[in-house]
Amino acid sequence: MVDLQPRSGSEQSGRRPCIVVSTDAFNLARNWRSITVVPLTSSERWQITSPTTVLFTAGESGLPKNCAALAHQITTIDRDKLIGGKIGSLSAPRLGELKDALENYLDLKGK
Repeated sequence: MVDLQPRSGSEQSGRRPCIVVSTDAFNLARNWRSITVVPLTSSERWQITSPTTVLFTAGESGLPKNCAALAHQITTIDRDKLIGGKIGSLSAPRLGELKDALENYLDLKGK
């Protein structure tokens, strides 16, 4: 879980699960404070297939309910915003879907 407060505008906020996408080389470095995450939401508004979302069902990867990973909301946080421990892991195919969503949002395909 991550505490995404304070936020503004249309940014995802509040305490929510997130997928850590920054490399472990940075995440585990003692003096490195930044961690990059993709927030998840259970809002029905985002429970649709799109080029920048990945849908998950309740129970998958330890998630308590249906939710969507919002690649278009990728953000970097201070590690102090991490709350509790890891709740799950993505399978290789699901990680591939998230990679595709991030590539779509960041326009990295074929570059």
